[in-house]
Amino acid sequence: MVLRIHFTGEDLARVRIAARPDALWETVLSFHRLRDRRGGRVYGQWRSEARTRLASGGRSGGRRMLASVVPPRGYFPDFLTPAEGVQGWEEGVAAVRATPEERVAEEVGLVTGEAKDPPALGALVDALGDHHRAAVAPYWPHLRARIEADRAARGRALLDGGTDALLASLPPGLRWRPPVLEADYPAEREVHLGGRGLRLQPSFFCQGAPVMLYDQKLPPVLVYPVEHATPRTPDAPSAPYLGRLVGHTRSAVLRAIEHGCTTSELARRAGVSLASASQHACVLREAGLVDTLRHGSAVLHSLTPLGAALLRGGGGTAPVAQQPIYARNGPVTS
Repeated sequence: MVLRIHFTGEDLARVRIAARPDALWETVLSFHRLRDRRGGRVYGQWRSEARTRLASGGRSGGRRMLASVVPPRGYFPDFLTPAEGVQGWEEGVAAVRATPEERVAEEVGLVTGEAKDPPALGALVDALGDHHRAAVAPYWPHLRARIEADRAARGRALLDGGTDALLASLPPGLRWRPPVLEADYPAEREVHLGGRGLRLQPSFFCQGAPVMLYDQKLPPVLVYPVEHATPRTPDAPSAPYLGRLVGHTRSAVLRAIEHGCTTSELARRAGVSLASASQHACVLREAGLVDTLRHGSAVLHSLTPLGAALLRGGGGTAPVAQQPIYARNGPVTS
């Protein structure tokens, strides 16, 4: 079965890449990932840690309520992932709370197949918040770094070849056959954008097939999975790598990566050989300061939030306490 998204010329001019993770999409999709067994290499440690936090919270009733409206596969209510989620958690939750009762009842009814009273919206939002705090918020710096790396790769494609190259650069499960973007999907679906454009939303917890809102009257968004790098050994400490950051050359390399670059561009900007640029980028990546994403035949380097903070601090070494959780405790998903 296939999803087909039909573009007009106006739609192509209005394609945009989300600037940051969408807090509500990541929360709902992480609830899916928590209940399936796929992607153990990527999500295994995260599942273990998140389940421990959720168990210690003791609100199993909230999790059951959330499970009643977010089944393991298939449709879940569109009102749980409003457009405001890309602005942040508080903005997204405020939009969910403002959902009219009629819409809540209608969309929950599509899940349950029954015209019965839906869960109280306030209690449902509380359950969503409990899950977000336990399973998403502690890993937010890592999510943001992976999504910013994907955005950098898509932005490079856009600069190199326009919207056509951007759509062709999407993950392998998405196929650009102008003027239609196709993807393997759980159901046959035709989406006509009708001049509204499309927001491309890279997602850390999306796996396999992309996701779209069910209601085609809502602003179109395509949520697709980011590429996950090969995990490091879980107990590999970052401190030794951070200790190797002393020196003008590596500071210059970090500065050269600030706005994203390939290894060749890095070598040219920093005035080092290609082999040296690759080695420096590897050290910075192991320290949690740089993310690397393959883009065609090249690799594209970008700063993580920790790398950006270190650069803004004038190039001194960052205290271990400033490192994101995935750098201290081993990778959660990357």
